[in-house]
Amino acid sequence: MTASRQRQRGVSLLIVIVIVLLTMLMTVWASKTALLNELIVGNDADYQRAFEAAQAMLQDAEQDILGQNVDGSACAPSASDTKICRRAGNVWFIDEEKDFVGLLATLEAAANVPCLNGICAKRTGKQDFWNDKDLFPQMRAAGVAARYGEYTGAQKGSYSNPILQASADGTGAWYWVEVMPYASSAGALITNNPRAEQLVLNLNPPLVYRITAIAQGLRSGTQVVLQATLARQKIKD
Repeated sequence: MTASRQRQRGVSLLIVIVIVLLTMLMTVWASKTALLNELIVGNDADYQRAFEAAQAMLQDAEQDILGQNVDGSACAPSASDTKICRRAGNVWFIDEEKDFVGLLATLEAAANVPCLNGICAKRTGKQDFWNDKDLFPQMRAAGVAARYGEYTGAQKGSYSNPILQASADGTGAWYWVEVMPYASSAGALITNNPRAEQLVLNLNPPLVYRITAIAQGLRSGTQVVLQATLARQKIKD
């Protein structure tokens, strides 16, 4: 009888140990699953935050090109900041075709990259400069790229996207606007395909603008790149 009870106690102890081990394994698995889900949700939230910041940069660049506020009114210069509305400086979005040669010469004479204050000559080299570890730091440097509201006066509230508020080197968001000529004689899109239909636009000056907006997330490795093309058309009389 004593030997039978000892065997029963031994089996019970083994069962308890197995149950405890299974419970520990399930706890560890649940913890790792929760941590993985948290990382996924955090990465998705950071990407969404960066995407929204890049969209805001595109809109800010468009207002900069058009010389307007978000509501369509003319950009209002600031007495304390001459950058706003590009009231001072050696580059701006020209209104007459005859000024294009001078603008292009100024941009191409810039050090390192042909960009000044967010305005660039048409890119001829590496297009995805944001993947170039040597070129990207030069492109996002102060005086080369444009920050949110730097030339439009757009306000950043205390509850606005934190990426737009970031200003430290290598953080935040930037935009660059490439100034690209169209065929001045007919106002048609320059194309290398002779069979392609020409898109006739009422442009004055005959230029289009390619905007590149990049936002760095708050987490390392999160980056959003958006591009858009703007044609500043003149309303016919």
